[in-house]
Amino acid sequence: MYRSHNCGELRASHTNTEITLAGWVQGVRDKGFMVYVDLRDRYGITQLYFDEEQTDKKVLETAQKLGREFVIQVKGKVQERASKNPNIPTGDIEVLVSDLTILNKAKLPPFTIEDKTDGGEDIRMKYRYLDIRRNPVKNSLIFRHKVTQEVRNYLSNASFIEVETPYLIKSTPEGARDFVVPSRMNEGQFYALPQSPQTFKQLLMVGGMDKYFQIVKCFRDEDLRADRQPEFTQIDCEMAFIEQEDILNTFEGLTRHLLKEINGVEVDKFPRMLYDDAMRLYGNDKPDIRFGMQFGELNQVAQHKDFGVFNNAELVVGIAVPGGNSYTRKEIDKLISWVKRPQVGALGMVYCRYNDDGSFKSSVDKFYDQDDLAKWAEVTGAKPGDLICVLSGDTNKVRAQLSALRMELAERLGLRKPNEFAPLWVIDFPLLEWDEDTERYHAMHHPFTSPKPGQIELLKTDPGAVKANAYDLVLNGNEIGGGSIRIHDKETQALMFDYLGFTEDEAKAQFGFLMDAFQYGAPPHGGLAFGLDRLVAILGGQETIRDYIAFPKNNAGRDVMIDAPAPIDDEQLTELSLKLNLKS
Repeated sequence: MYRSHNCGELRASHTNTEITLAGWVQGVRDKGFMVYVDLRDRYGITQLYFDEEQTDKKVLETAQKLGREFVIQVKGKVQERASKNPNIPTGDIEVLVSDLTILNKAKLPPFTIEDKTDGGEDIRMKYRYLDIRRNPVKNSLIFRHKVTQEVRNYLSNASFIEVETPYLIKSTPEGARDFVVPSRMNEGQFYALPQSPQTFKQLLMVGGMDKYFQIVKCFRDEDLRADRQPEFTQIDCEMAFIEQEDILNTFEGLTRHLLKEINGVEVDKFPRMLYDDAMRLYGNDKPDIRFGMQFGELNQVAQHKDFGVFNNAELVVGIAVPGGNSYTRKEIDKLISWVKRPQVGALGMVYCRYNDDGSFKSSVDKFYDQDDLAKWAEVTGAKPGDLICVLSGDTNKVRAQLSALRMELAERLGLRKPNEFAPLWVIDFPLLEWDEDTERYHAMHHPFTSPKPGQIELLKTDPGAVKANAYDLVLNGNEIGGGSIRIHDKETQALMFDYLGFTEDEAKAQFGFLMDAFQYGAPPHGGLAFGLDRLVAILGGQETIRDYIAFPKNNAGRDVMIDAPAPIDDEQLTELSLKLNLKS
């Protein structure tokens, strides 16, 4: 065998034990008459000791030639270290080596394989297999494994059945572009990679599976950012014979279980917030409620003077920044520049200082007196020592802009503490949203989401007012899961397709199999899907997901390690009946 023990398990109790270890050379310290080698594997580091008085001469000479990341095997005896290292679990011992075998030499790595490395992100992505040897990445992957195991244990104990669904399916409209796969055996036809297993899990409910889950890859061809990847993993779940309350209780339980088992945190409350209230108070549908700074809508107290910027705005809205009156004018100017960046898009920002003596000083004192500004403070909940930041414009745009500012300020103020967890259910989303480009309604979630009970008739008169029987689970300002109660009868589903602009033939071509299935006794059902990558990152105290994915892609959707995507040769194109029409 290559090893009797791993590099993280030897302790003082193993002293005088003959052992065999194997791993990578972390570092070599050659003193001439003695050599120290740090040997590393997944479990830790063990110090190896070579001494000219106790070690065979050839073994010592071989040790002196070792380089970083050489793969070696050693045999020797565990002994107590003269100079102990309290920073590592094996720091009380070392191994006096009697036999050394080089299993594989290694080139000098392009960056140091240490917790704090000198390698930038691009080079570490290119050599990801080396980056995984570093503790931060290694521990993130181990952490992901622990979360995944807890999910499987919890759901299995709750009588859920894990069922695999196909990866090669047909294209379905779910809000993003599909990745498509040409079929060699069916000339001119294509599979699509699933954006989610939505229709299959509904068919499993028709099939009587009752409680289903799957930890599954999903694929969306969309623009990327730090918390998105073209392929990602969902904890996909569905239940039959349930109502919304059953879903919420079940997955509150799962989330509570993960927080306790993974983070040692007890969370009792999972507050619920209407979508409309989330947008009004926080400007987005996934508010971080670990801190305040709720929006105060100022139209009634700010549009009565001769300030055209406010008078011409659809919405005037502000937040009170705790302790913000301490900001210098230069710091406030930087905030104004921040909101005017293209990524945020505000035209400017009005501010008002709430002084400790109860007086106010604003950037629009020309138009507003002390009584006016006191009303601003009342509406935004400002206190002496705070700063009131006000934006104005079109309702949807200004809410998004102020939401971005709120999150930026919270980050600067240290209010987004990674070891604090604040879950929240956001419920009663709109069923449909209007698309200006296509000039028609689209499903906010997907076409299979059920309207709230009693609202189906509203589709005929006021479709934008219909609420969906849908819900999102938010944790620390991130959507970690979302789902809905599904439509389970053919007539309602056909009506929904009609309102979404599908012709009868289009609906039959894309979803005829599902409509047919509904004719054979589909039970009431609903479900939820967690984004596993994001969930793991948040539980791990991070907001970006890359370090929790073994081989992630960059912001251009490329795997720079294997250089994918890549062209295919002409022979393959011919075999697949494809012809490229590339833009010059």
